[in-house]
Amino acid sequence: MSAEVAKDDIDKIVDSIENMDMNQEKKKKKKNKKKKKEGSDELTNGEIVTETVDNPDASTNQNQAETDVAATQVKKKKNNKKKKDAEPCQQTDPPTLPISQLFPSGTYPVGQIMDHPIAQDDAKAKDRFSSEEARAIDRLQLDMYNDIRQAAEAHRQTRRHIQSWVKPGMKMIDICEELEKTARTLINENGLEAGLAFPTGCSRNHVAAHYTPNAGDTTVLEYDDVVKMDFGTHIKGRIIDCAWTMTFNDKYDPLLKGVQEATEIGIKTAGIDARLCDIGAAIQEVMESHEIELDGKVYQVKSIRNLNGHSISPYQIHSGKTVPIIKGGGDTTVMEENEFYAIETFGSTGKGHVHEDMECSHYMKNFDVGHVPLRLQKSKQLLNTINKNFGTLAFCRRWLDRLGESRYLMALKDLGEKGIVDPYPPLLDIKGCYTAQYEHTILLRPTCKEVISRGEDY
Repeated sequence: MSAEVAKDDIDKIVDSIENMDMNQEKKKKKKNKKKKKEGSDELTNGEIVTETVDNPDASTNQNQAETDVAATQVKKKKNNKKKKDAEPCQQTDPPTLPISQLFPSGTYPVGQIMDHPIAQDDAKAKDRFSSEEARAIDRLQLDMYNDIRQAAEAHRQTRRHIQSWVKPGMKMIDICEELEKTARTLINENGLEAGLAFPTGCSRNHVAAHYTPNAGDTTVLEYDDVVKMDFGTHIKGRIIDCAWTMTFNDKYDPLLKGVQEATEIGIKTAGIDARLCDIGAAIQEVMESHEIELDGKVYQVKSIRNLNGHSISPYQIHSGKTVPIIKGGGDTTVMEENEFYAIETFGSTGKGHVHEDMECSHYMKNFDVGHVPLRLQKSKQLLNTINKNFGTLAFCRRWLDRLGESRYLMALKDLGEKGIVDPYPPLLDIKGCYTAQYEHTILLRPTCKEVISRGEDY
């Protein structure tokens, strides 16, 4: 083959390759233009309009714009979902959803906020409301505040259900079991982490406190009864102790009004550095300014002088300080920052003094008891059950029955005689009189006073 022929063949091959490259480049440009046109049509109908450009990078920019739009839409959907998840859910009727499900954000309603009372010679208290240090201490305890607010919300919703559900003619034991079943569900009972803080008190008429039916009690709620409904809930030992008086006959309204107003003045007077004796004096003054007429006879509403409010600590319903509801005694002990108190008042048309009587139903392990050797095997078994399920929280015989305990009365008596478990029998004024009670749990925060158990009912 000659050199000239070879050269011609090489030229043909080069021309062929160049033609192929040009054809491919034309096809690529045509394809890009088609994509740009389709993208422009789609985005014109959507949110973005992009001009067609002959730049080869236009398709890349177009794809990026589409990706940004899609990402924005996904982000909006996620934000809407988060917002929806954080909103409180609706409770059923009757209530069956735990409070933790109703507030998926994990933040529970704050109670009523009130200022601490400021005495004329109290210069320190005025700084609490604006002190940055006090606010910082307050913020450090938000988790604890949230726990007890959850317990308070469970209490509010439980009592709202009971107030609308209870009717005369029902057995007292059925009322207590309905209340406790509802409270256990709403608090999402979990051993000693969350549950009921003490048995449901449903003391009637002259019985002022510490009555709940034992198994076999057939007592029926009557139309003319005056019933003190007192129950507690807790989260991690932070206790809500709250009570109200339930009646169906309007003739008892003056008695209830006097006791409720006395409780409110007790709450108003309470606060950091408030003296317990001053709170008692204020309560008695309001309480005994009321009177009630029953069957043509007028009775003064008297403070029950041997019943008191009290401080509350984790897993300890009565933790040392008592809040009297009468004047005198000379107790100048003061309330302190970060303390919890049950402000409760009892009014009576009788003597204004209670005594122990009737069959005992309430018991509680002694908070300060150490190890005590036990000889009876049944006593050891019962104490293990108490430690596991109640710890130092109060319990009743119905709750032992519920756990499968039987023939335990001798063992319970043995634990009582050894000072391990204390009995709390019903407390009665004179027969034929009527007693009433109102109670709230308050927290003395560094910056304010929070009535944690406050509700729309009282």
